Amino acid sequence: MKTRNPEPGQGVWRGLGWLLLLALFAGQIWVLYVMVPGPGEPFFPGQDKVGHALLFAVPFGWALLLRSRLAVLGVTGHALVSEPLQALFTSTRVPDPWDLVANLVGIALALTLVWLVMTSPRVGSLPGAVRDAA
Repeated sequence: MKTRNPEPGQGVWRGLGWLLLLALFAGQIWVLYVMVPGPGEPFFPGQDKVGHALLFAVPFGWALLLRSRLAVLGVTGHALVSEPLQALFTSTRVPDPWDLVANLVGIALALTLVWLVMTSPRVGSLPGAVRDAA
């Protein structure tokens, strides 16, 4: 059985974590549906794909750290439908299947990174970490 000892201020930090996740979602919506791509060349080849990967990796990883299945499913669902939604709701964007691939690569990278961090022996020894009760 897993036990968790609440620490002073833990609820405040969790609330701030949720606020950050909401800000990440708002940023995702703004970048994908509101922001108009500027003219000119990108800073480096593949910049758009890196941007898509990061737009989904960061909120997905944060949702995993918050242990919210609903937020994880929401980010994953949005990754799958964002390209068709751009075609429906914007006149400045063209759906690109490779953007969808980049979205999913970002999610996979976040999943891997969070798994590596959370299974690290050092993380289990931190105060407030979830431990198995003997």
